[in-house]
This record gives sequence, C-alpha cells and structure tokens, in this order.
Amino acid sequence: MTQHFIVIGNPIAHSKSPEIHTQFAAQAGIEISYQRQYCPDDAASFTAVIEAFFQGGGVGANVTVPFKQVAYDCCVARGGLSEHAKVAGAVNTLLLNKALLETGTPIAEAIYGDNTDGQGLVNHITSLGWPLKGARVALIGAGGAARGVILPLIEAGISDLTLANRTLSKATNLVNELSAASETIAQQQIKTCSTDELSGTFDIIINATSIGLSGDTLPLSDELSGHYAYDMMYGRALPFLQHFAKRGAQTSDGYGMLIGQAALSFERWTGHTIDVVKVTKTLQAL
Repeated sequence: MTQHFIVIGNPIAHSKSPEIHTQFAAQAGIEISYQRQYCPDDAASFTAVIEAFFQGGGVGANVTVPFKQVAYDCCVARGGLSEHAKVAGAVNTLLLNKALLETGTPIAEAIYGDNTDGQGLVNHITSLGWPLKGARVALIGAGGAARGVILPLIEAGISDLTLANRTLSKATNLVNELSAASETIAQQQIKTCSTDELSGTFDIIINATSIGLSGDTLPLSDELSGHYAYDMMYGRALPFLQHFAKRGAQTSDGYGMLIGQAALSFERWTGHTIDVVKVTKTLQAL
C-alpha cells in the first residue's frame, strides 16, 4: 500500500524533500508518494490543507518556511507537541497522535507536531566526527533556526554555549524565553553577545543565519576562531565557511542537516531507521 506524504511551504517548488524521501523509501523497501504542497501564506489556509491531507489518508507532512510557527500553534490546539517542538516554538514534522485516535478523537483534532531540525544538526555534526561532548560552541543568529537547535546541542553534551546576534537584545530575549520553557536550557547558563563582539576560540562555530545566501558577510571579529565551522545553509559557496576555512577550520554546510532532519521525520512516520550517510552519497551522485 502506498503511503502519502507532503511538504508544505510558500514558496515550495525548490524543495528537495521529494527526492530525499524517495531515496529513504527505496532503502526501506516501502511504497510512498511524497509531493510538494503550495499553501497561501495565512493560518486558515494552512489549517485547511493539513486537515484535508490527514482526513484524506495522509500519513505525515513536513513543514517549511513560513509555516513552522503556524504549525506549532495548530498543534497546541490539537493533538499535542514533542518536547523539542515545545521548546523551539516551531514544528517541521506533522503526524497523527495514535493514542488520541484510539479514544475516538476526530482526525482534525489529533494532529501532532515534532521538530527534528536540531537533532538533524546534531546527528550530522556527529557523523562528521566533530566532538560535541564537552565542546565550547558559538551559535550565531537568534531566529527560528537557532531556537530549534539549542536544546538538542545541550542534550548532546556541549560544555559551553554562546549565542551571538547582531541585535544583542534579541539574543538575550531568546535565551530568557527558552530558559523559561526548559530546565535543561536554564541550567546551561548560555552567554550572549552581539555578533561583532563574539571573540575567542571555540571548538565549533555555527551560523544559524541565512545571510550567506545573499552573498553578504557577518561582522566577525579578527579575534574569533574555531576548530570547526558549520553553516546551516547549503546550495552555494558560503562566505562564512570560506572565512573560517582560510583560518584552518574544518567546515561543512547544512546539506547533511537537511537530510538528517528528514530522516528523523521519516522514522517518526514509518518506523524505518535510515542510513543517512549512504543516502547522502547517493543524492550527491545524482
């Protein structure tokens, strides 16, 4: 029996998710249909799309820009949220809460949200052989991408986290908000600073902004260095990675994170664990 999945976004034509999940299905030996789903940029349209999808027999949906916060709000009012989604305040993976369905809850009220972005990042960094346990980490950016990865990074055992953002108050507000939502984060005692004041040597420096896609550069201090540099963006030469490569750091873009978060979604939906390294090699060869 073919299992049906979608990725919802606006825009959505560029999404690589169908190709990625097709490779997952081939590895798992199951039949799937995975489609891109355009949605008008408003909460009512998004809710109508996901309710129609699940009521029509859909198994799972991915959520991308600009709907991750809308999906979070939708799940708060329906079938619930995973701990990672609660803390992130964003959802990238939708499925049905089977426990609620078994109680007779209507499908439209049993939609459950998860966030696999952060664990996808952690899994990719681990697969690269970069040490996370005990690592001193600098995370640049205080938007949605950053808030989704802070808890998984702490759970991975990092020893120290500094959050930098061009506007210091935004970084401080994010740390306060996440600390109130998670005791694990509150115990970490995250430091904050403005991006241009970020200095010193870190084990891993992560760019969670999208600035590199425009060709612009971050205002990085000459006193900032790292053994490893990771940019969550992918698909083109990224100035952030070029900067640290010149300084001797090992670097990686976020393509592996994209595949990693997708693999976790696929596992939530189907129960099949994916060999991400193998799939990544296959996709890069296409």
